Amino acid sequence: MSSQKSSSVPTGDITPIQQMIASCSGAIITSLFVTPLDVVKIRLQAQKIPFPKGKCFVYCNGLMDHICVCENGNSKAWYKTPGHFTGTLDAFIKIIRMEGIRSLWSGLPPTLVMAVPATVIYFTSYDQLCASLKLRMGDHSVYAPLLAGAIARVGSVTVISPLELIRTKMQSEKQSYRELSAVIRSALHNEGWRSMWRGWGPTLLRDVPFSAMYWFNYEKGKAWLCQYYNYTHPTFAITFTAGALSGSFASIVTLPFDVAKTKRQVELGELQTMKLSTQVSSSTYNVMKRIVAENGVSGLFAGFMPRLIKVAPACAIMISTYEFGKEFFRKYNQQKQSVTRLQPNT
Repeated sequence: MSSQKSSSVPTGDITPIQQMIASCSGAIITSLFVTPLDVVKIRLQAQKIPFPKGKCFVYCNGLMDHICVCENGNSKAWYKTPGHFTGTLDAFIKIIRMEGIRSLWSGLPPTLVMAVPATVIYFTSYDQLCASLKLRMGDHSVYAPLLAGAIARVGSVTVISPLELIRTKMQSEKQSYRELSAVIRSALHNEGWRSMWRGWGPTLLRDVPFSAMYWFNYEKGKAWLCQYYNYTHPTFAITFTAGALSGSFASIVTLPFDVAKTKRQVELGELQTMKLSTQVSSSTYNVMKRIVAENGVSGLFAGFMPRLIKVAPACAIMISTYEFGKEFFRKYNQQKQSVTRLQPNT
């Protein structure tokens, strides 16, 4: 990894605005590739066990998980469209043939309202923090990605958690965005401002270790692959491979926290939908204890392959498109500077 000197940009080559554009583009591309996998998975689940009214399920667009609340039985919701699928490939083919290819991205637009800003905050913060920490940590700069990844994730989760909670509440109460201020005022009045960050702790338990491990292993893996293939700059294939491997490792290590967090998130959503007190929901530790009691230790690693199949490509696509975007702006800035130097002084 190498960087070029610049007096105006902390990261040495591109501006924060350009980082934000690159991460926004990467987020949209990632969601377009990964969402169809989750849509098919949900359709297969709904075919096996139909979702009753008030039931919550997790929808993943490749960027973050969202809690979705099932609507009335007479609803034309995309996940209740009848289909007779024999497997994943069969579901892909039949959905495209019978409903059109756009159906593979059902439910995506509303989730991007939260996911894209969260991804932009996270990736831009990481780059800025990492560049700053490397300058300050001296001989220990190798650990800068680990620390920067953890801090950036805390920041993005803290900003997005209240918004996601409000989105779930609005969905469960069938309210429009015009009634947003009323929903917020009601939540603050009835449950206090701390309720806006309900689920913040469990999310951090999963996401902060994941981010710290992911960025540390990604940067190390990227540098090793560049050295192995004798490249001065990482190629698209190198960033894609490093992203997939580091994402896979981090997802396996943090899987128990993901299982507990998802179970607790669904329970909170269903309690909210039924207008029951959310105080009865257990802590993450108690949820994990309950899972072990019911299913043994192996219960904490349930969904190992589905999570790996979801996380590995999402990490690979996101980081490689983000790095590609940064490289584009890097070359653009270099060309712009070269043209400026060649222009005669007037």
